[in-house]
Amino acid sequence: MPAIRYAAAALLAGFFSQGASAACYLVYSADQQIIYRSQRPPVDLARQVHETLPRTVPGGTLVFSLDNYGCELEINRLPASASMAGTSAQPARMTPRRARADRS
Repeated sequence: MPAIRYAAAALLAGFFSQGASAACYLVYSADQQIIYRSQRPPVDLARQVHETLPRTVPGGTLVFSLDNYGCELEINRLPASASMAGTSAQPARMTPRRARADRS
């Protein structure tokens, strides 16, 4: 009997852990236009959404679903500075340019 309880507990834990991740993320702009749709989150979900989304899309709304229907075709109209917000990639380093000879 205890083996059945452990199996049931493991099965329940598996169901609840799977529900923590979304299959499709949608971001609506302030004028209710879809500006982002992907299976990858548009912002860093390690922080709370109300802290990160307003920096990326002021007045925007994030909607996520467990269903990935329609999410195969990605849309990314986020501002260029925000497009890397959900990734761990490092931004490119700025290198100084030399002054042109015809300018003082």
